[in-house]
Amino acid sequence: MQPIRLVKGFVTVGVWTFVSRIVGFVRDILIAAYLGAGPVAEAFLIAFSLPNMFRRFFAEGAFNMAFVPMFAKKLEGGDDALDFARDACTGLATILIVLTLIAQVAMPFLVLAMAGGFVADERFDMAVLYGRIAFPYILFISLAALLSGVLNATGRFVAAAAAPVLLNLLFVLAMVAAHRIGWPIGDTLAWTVPVAGIAQLALVWVAASRAGFRLTIRRPRMTPELKRLAIIAAPAALAGGVVQVNLLIGRQVASFFEGAVAWLSYADRLYQLPLGVVGIAIGVVLLPDLSRRLRAEDTNGGRDAFNRAGEMALALTVPAAVALAVIPGAIVGVLFQRGAFDAADAAATALAVAVYGAGLPAFVMQKVLQPLFFAREDTRRPFYYALWALVVNAGLAIGLAPFIGYIAAAWGTTLAGWAMVGLLWAGSRRYGAAATLDSRFRARIWRILAASALMGVVLWAAASALAPWLEAGRIRYAALAGLVGIGMVAYFGAGHLLGAFRLSEFRRALSRQR
Repeated sequence: MQPIRLVKGFVTVGVWTFVSRIVGFVRDILIAAYLGAGPVAEAFLIAFSLPNMFRRFFAEGAFNMAFVPMFAKKLEGGDDALDFARDACTGLATILIVLTLIAQVAMPFLVLAMAGGFVADERFDMAVLYGRIAFPYILFISLAALLSGVLNATGRFVAAAAAPVLLNLLFVLAMVAAHRIGWPIGDTLAWTVPVAGIAQLALVWVAASRAGFRLTIRRPRMTPELKRLAIIAAPAALAGGVVQVNLLIGRQVASFFEGAVAWLSYADRLYQLPLGVVGIAIGVVLLPDLSRRLRAEDTNGGRDAFNRAGEMALALTVPAAVALAVIPGAIVGVLFQRGAFDAADAAATALAVAVYGAGLPAFVMQKVLQPLFFAREDTRRPFYYALWALVVNAGLAIGLAPFIGYIAAAWGTTLAGWAMVGLLWAGSRRYGAAATLDSRFRARIWRILAASALMGVVLWAAASALAPWLEAGRIRYAALAGLVGIGMVAYFGAGHLLGAFRLSEFRRALSRQR
């Protein structure tokens, strides 16, 4: 097998994720314009979060964290990886079909668990209806995630990274069509969810088939490999369950404050852009790479991959975190404030953006540190760490809500993220040299922080100077683009001069992508 080209993989996944998030912004801008932070918007957002919650649990979460290392090692060792993947696909499909049928009956209880504040409110019945329509998405997207894991393990990242673009693109097209035809926007969004899941599954299935991994559903059977997969996945599943409980806590707190579910959802979309482009891209590429290097007993290569991933993660997310903290009002105002989404909604969302931004480097570094454990099929320790992070999140979100309102949910998420990073870092010390920071990383981290601080000062000054244009009709889009451009020039210029990175490194990565 050819080794995975780490930087090229980061760029490939990052570029496609960036495209997906940009289209996702268009989607959220349209939802905000058509529905604002009203009851239909909140009902749909809760309903859509249900299959997404289980998707993270079954797809990108527990199952794939166990499946990808095992599949990658079978590829590296020349074992029958295709047969193993087919058995895994069949087992996953069987579980998800049963789960989907149960969810249809239990949907009122699921909505109650997600948003207790909706009870005795028109939002509750709408969320139950939308949830039943949207939930089958979990089956399609989880199978698509398994196929994506197969492609990623072979160093093929394009189709898997491009699949999310379909979801957001179909949302945008559906809303535009519904608005012109006169269909209810909420109903249209709900029905688009399973349709988009089918489209995403079709894309990666075709790509995997062309790569020689044509996965088909067959009669379920429990093989020794699947038993081992289940044993490894169980702690990761529990950890994934803890993460979802964290999300439930945040949504429960938000559901008791009118409009807060929508405010936090829109804020989540903003910080998810750099998280997706950098953090998810690194996690997707790093896990199969580390797994294959472990099989080949390449400790030095594994250490270098870990350090370069961490270096790139911080070089791209620390300045993004600073920007979200310094100019959240300008970003939210330009992107979302229109139609049913008024100035009060924009201000509440901007506050959540700043709080989430403070946790962005932590959320990304989790994606760098977790593969150190998962590549070694160690899923127990991340579960224990997730439990401690749950305690932090619940204590802060619930304890502070009576005093600071809905924003307590955002603070709980952010500080729990930093607690998780600290625990992962301490736990990874057991892996010795493969998990240590090299001299290049240690030298560059302080320069990255300095360059980001300088950029923050420049952004604050530029935002003050551009304030009249950031609120002036259509010209505000150009003003925001100019503000972002000023920040990028300031950061990359300062970073290059301070030695935080070399611009040639980014140019080489982009040229390889082309």
